[in-house]
Formats: sequence, C-alpha cells, structure tokens
Amino acid sequence: MKNKIVGLLLLIFCTCSAAAPNVLPMRERAQLINQVLDDRLQNLLPGLMRREGIDMWVLISREYNEDPILKTMLPANWLSARRRTILVLFDPGEGKPIERLAVARYAVDSLFRKSWDKEKQPDQWDSLVNMIKQKQPKRVAINQSKHFALADGITATEYDAFSQALAKQSAIQLMSSEKLAIAWLETRSEMEMQFYPNLIELGHQVIAEAFSNQVVKPGVTTTEDIVWWLREKVLDLRLQTWFHPTVSLQRSNNETFDHVDAFTQRTRSQIIMPGDLLHMDFGLTYLRLHSDQQQHAYVLKANETDAPDYLKKALASANRLQDVFTGHFKLGRTGNEVLKLSRQQAIKEGIKPSIYTHPIGYHGHAAGTTLGMWDSQGGVPVQGDYPLHVNTAYSIELNAATFIPQWNKEIRIMLEEEAYFDQSGVKYLNGRQTQFHLIKSE
Repeated sequence: MKNKIVGLLLLIFCTCSAAAPNVLPMRERAQLINQVLDDRLQNLLPGLMRREGIDMWVLISREYNEDPILKTMLPANWLSARRRTILVLFDPGEGKPIERLAVARYAVDSLFRKSWDKEKQPDQWDSLVNMIKQKQPKRVAINQSKHFALADGITATEYDAFSQALAKQSAIQLMSSEKLAIAWLETRSEMEMQFYPNLIELGHQVIAEAFSNQVVKPGVTTTEDIVWWLREKVLDLRLQTWFHPTVSLQRSNNETFDHVDAFTQRTRSQIIMPGDLLHMDFGLTYLRLHSDQQQHAYVLKANETDAPDYLKKALASANRLQDVFTGHFKLGRTGNEVLKLSRQQAIKEGIKPSIYTHPIGYHGHAAGTTLGMWDSQGGVPVQGDYPLHVNTAYSIELNAATFIPQWNKEIRIMLEEEAYFDQSGVKYLNGRQTQFHLIKSE
C-alpha cells in the first residue's frame, strides 16, 4: 500500500512542468483520495478524539443532504450519502485502533465496516442504539454547533429521530462534536502535505499565464475576458474552481477603492489599458483540497520595462504586512490575539493594514481559527477566539493601503497565499508574490 502511495505522489511531481502542470487521471485521483482518507482515519483521528475526550463520534446524513464532514469521510467513488448513511467512529481505548462502522444499507467501500443487517433488524435507529449500548462509550458526539457551520451538519429531523431512539433505551446524553469536528477539518496529515504544495504551484502557473500577453491584449481584453478564460482553463485541466474568479483593476483616475465593491465580487467589466494595476482572486479544488490565491499584474506603458517604483514600494509594504502577521502565529494564541498584535505592530511601522485570513483545506473558507474579516478588524467573536493548532493551513489574506502621489489617491495591494503552520512557524506552500506579473503593451 505504501509503495502505491509513493508512486502516485511521484507521478504528481515528476511530470509537472510550467507549461503543462500534471493532474492525475480520475482513477488515480480516487486511489490517492482513498489512501489519504484511510491514513487520516488510522493515524490522525485517534489522537484528535483522545485530545478532545470523545470516544464515539456519530455522523448521520441522508442522500443529497450531506453533513459537510461526512462528505470528507466518504470514499472517492461515493459522490453522496446513500439512503440514510450513518458512520460511527469508536475508540475502544488501550491503544486499540479506532473502529469504523457503517450503520447503513450498503458497505462504505473498505473504509467503514457494514454493521447493519436490515433483514435481521429492520429499524436502522434501533440498530444504531443497540450498537451504542454494546460499545458503552462514555461520550457520544454529533455534529451540532451554533457558531461553526461546518460542524453543524446533523439536520433537525435526524437529530430528533436519533435522540428519541436513544432516550428510549439508554441514559447516554448526546454532546456536540464541535472541537473534534473542527480538528478533523483543520488538521492536515503528513501525506496531504506531500501534495498540497503541488496544487498551490498549479494555481500560480495558471495565474501567471492569465496575467501574460498570451491572454491579455491591452486596449482590447477586458477584466471579464480573463475571468472566463480562467474558467475555461480550469476545465481544460480537468479541475474545478470552488468560487467564480474575479479580476479587477486600479488605475490613475478619480475612482477610489470601495470595500463593499471589492469584497462582494463586483462584476463590472473594464477594458485593460497600459498603466493599469490588475488584481485577481482565484481558487482551485483538487484531491479534496482547495487553493485561494490573490496576485497583481502591472500593464507596462510603451516606454516602460518594469512597474513604477511607487507601485513596487506598495507591494513591498504588503509583503512586510505578511511578515508582521505570520510572525505572530503561536500555538494556543487565538485569532483575535494574532490580529490585534499584528495590526498594532503594522500601524506602528507606518503600514495601513486590513487582515482577513481564514483556514483552508477540505473547504475554501474552512473551519478553524479566523484571523479577522475585512469588516471586523477589531476581532471576530467566537471563531476569532478559537486557538491556533499546529499542522493547519491558512490563506494568508490581507491588504495594505498606500497613498500614491502620482495617482493622487490611495490604492490597495491585496494578497492571498496558502501557508502551513507547524511547530517551526508559518511556511508558504509555494512561495508568495514579491514582484508584479508584467504585461507588455504593443
């Protein structure tokens, strides 16, 4: 099994080039997804369950109305739950492996052992309760959460049916899996981190092509032309975007930066001209992981060979804000604490900061520590109070405002790059933008 995994990972890297980034065929993707999932269930989940003091985790979904966490535990050839799918993860303790059980009509591949025989026990709920009584867990957790949507996957109907069936035969009380659910979603495994940087590199390659003269003809191409080129390009790569990309521009005119427009994905199309500063927000989904990236390009005027120094200084200021921000990441520190410390230091250094960083992984805007929102620079209640854990990934998303005398206005350098946080600190998965993409004018 291990040799197969290594072979698939080598296939990802060895055939990758700037001109033709490698994407695995669907069959190989499914094999890798299942191997990664099996590895996470075997080697990651036990420690998380014991850390959070939960010995039984029950996930329940009906077909096409899936709990977002249950979806991360389905094998690659299961595109949805089937009928009612109930997954049970039980820690028997004493260092024994986690038991993976499916109280379902169908076996869930080889990942969860089928544990319900409808012919012998027609009532699915009674079968689940009998299993719980047999296992005698101390705590039974379900995906119910007031503040974290991704940890709130059980529906009202399923909760009512389960709790009523349990109350008839057992005194066990249900509890929220919130911390365990977040931990499962936010923690990246060693195996995932072998290929996650590849996805980020692929995104950088696509952005570089989009912000080049292969795609952009100044005076003709519009911002919306690039957006739809991105959508077509992603389809050509046999991948998906998890949100509709945006491309916008700033230029030397009377138009000022508008937060509401910038952060609600305005779609006004503009013709790209020499001297424009372009911005892109773009994200991919591959092997169940996500990217979320923002970069800038400058459109050279006829007599220019590089971006103006005043724009390069603005980019350097945003890079400095990134350094200030990631320098305050510390195990156990909350998102609000990191936000406050970072803003204080940045402002002291003469930077005008706005920080709105989020976890990333199984979802684009993932569960975990929220570090500011564009409209909540004083901190984010609850999600921002959640502490940082190691082996987690983040979209380092922020902007720095700089007044440009040559344009007689303030501009924003808006950057976003994926990074990994572990005991050694924060590391970008495939570098970050420190120079503008340059587009020539004919």
